[in-house]
Amino acid sequence: MGNNWIDTVINEQYQFVRLLKRTDKTEICVFRHKELGKLIVKRTLKSLGEVYFALRTLSHPNIANVYDVVKTETGVTVLEEYVDGQTVADYLQTGLYSPSGVRKVVASLCDALDLLHSHQIIHKDIKPENVMIDSNGNVKLIDFDAARLYKPYQSKDTQTIGTMGYAAPEQYGINQTDERTDIYAIGVLMNVMLTGQPPEIRLYNGRLKRVIVKCTQTIPDNRYQNVKELKRNL
Repeated sequence: MGNNWIDTVINEQYQFVRLLKRTDKTEICVFRHKELGKLIVKRTLKSLGEVYFALRTLSHPNIANVYDVVKTETGVTVLEEYVDGQTVADYLQTGLYSPSGVRKVVASLCDALDLLHSHQIIHKDIKPENVMIDSNGNVKLIDFDAARLYKPYQSKDTQTIGTMGYAAPEQYGINQTDERTDIYAIGVLMNVMLTGQPPEIRLYNGRLKRVIVKCTQTIPDNRYQNVKELKRNL
């Protein structure tokens, strides 16, 4: 996807470990520093990567750190933190989460999103595959390829990006996405963590049901209006 100085640095100082993902727009690889042994993720995107430039200035314990972002001829190259652990999707292959486990994960996600939303960053793709639990038990939100910066003057998104089942109705071009779009996805995530199914197939029937139902309202005005409000109601 085009050569640049950062590729030269990577090739000189790091050793290729493995390919994580490759699509027509993205290539994600893991590299190990030849002397220090530290792992990093190199993400090559065919896009402007404006969200990654914004993330480079932020730091939060529940967000995978972005170390550097470089423009290339075809897009951007991103160097970011390698998170050693497993995704929520990995965990769900062996069993379901307890309500207390869900509260812990979602509370951490709310903390991460509180920072992101305060900088107009909407993740737009919160799902089990994009929530990691590291080796110390810390929650990490990863993969901002679908994310966008909220623009008050826009009436709707220019691209309909997201994952079927987790994407809020407004992600399909009805209205512009905002922080309540991520809240919708958290509601679906909670239900999947508790039942293994999205709420439209099998709605969880415990105490967290009211939270899930509130998060996943079709009309954004009927959802929790921010993640602080959501966290208070867990």
